[in-house]
Amino acid sequence: MAPPMTLSAITLDCADPMALMAFYRDATGLPPHPESDDEFAGLGGFGKLFLGFQRVDGYRPPTWPDQLVPQQLHICWEADDLDAAETRLLELGAGRPDHQPEPDRWRVLTDPAGHPFCLVPRP
Repeated sequence: MAPPMTLSAITLDCADPMALMAFYRDATGLPPHPESDDEFAGLGGFGKLFLGFQRVDGYRPPTWPDQLVPQQLHICWEADDLDAAETRLLELGAGRPDHQPEPDRWRVLTDPAGHPFCLVPRP
């Protein structure tokens, strides 16, 4: 029996959809959606999870770990080697907040638009 629902897309608000799409494209290897533009860009799809990026006027990045501007969404990405994945993502433009709750177990980074996300070990 199929589950009652299947997650098909996640969309992140941002100031520059094409720039944020490029970061996640380089980080994940997912292909850009052919209809991406300056208002709405995306990766993947085609029967798999779609990761979208939509322009929001006056966008304010989350201020993690404080909640002055809440994070609104939290995504975890699995990696075989946390150190190598963190280094690569920082080179691609990710940020690394000073607050790291459990850096031996997972890493908190931020994408170029300020959304926090975690790197977790692949099981």
